[in-house]
Amino acid sequence: MATVSLVAVTKGVPVARISAALAAGVELLGENRVQEAEAKVVALPGARWHLVGHLQSNKAARAMELFETIQAVDSIALARRIDRLVAGRQQGPFPIFVQVNIDRDAHKAGLSPDEVAQALREIAALDGLSLRGLMTVGRAVTEAEQARQTFAGLRQLSERLRAVEPRLGPELSMGMSGDFEVAIEEGATIVRIGRALFGERRPG
Repeated sequence: MATVSLVAVTKGVPVARISAALAAGVELLGENRVQEAEAKVVALPGARWHLVGHLQSNKAARAMELFETIQAVDSIALARRIDRLVAGRQQGPFPIFVQVNIDRDAHKAGLSPDEVAQALREIAALDGLSLRGLMTVGRAVTEAEQARQTFAGLRQLSERLRAVEPRLGPELSMGMSGDFEVAIEEGATIVRIGRALFGERRPG
């Protein structure tokens, strides 16, 4: 089984609790929004951050300053925006994941399985990007086993795409607090855990 990395998702979590998690050995943090990450990145120097939520194109430049990886690239337009910013700063390729809406859920972002192959050809051709793999946000389920079809679908799609597009990396970011065990069984290389680490988020 491949090594699985943990992204500790800190949405709604105060800095003191995040600091304690880092002291306990957590190595990689995730945030859903650029705005919420701003103060946390400053308060926790040296921490590594992934953006795991939707990114508006006009916030891409700031996201690239705060995060080492953007996991939720959900359109060709956003990928092109990041690529242009990399070229303008003469940086090395910036790591991204392409978000796929495996379940075709109208309430979730991401490319549909039907359109991802064409989009991937265009995204992979952008020299400013390092295409690490695919990510998905699973359906809300009452039992973890109900999410297996989603995770298996992303793994199978990744295998098909990599057979024709070698620039797509093998990483699979999938699985959260309620279903990460099933995601790992289906090939996740990154799981995004918030509630199981930090408890329920405080209201507001």
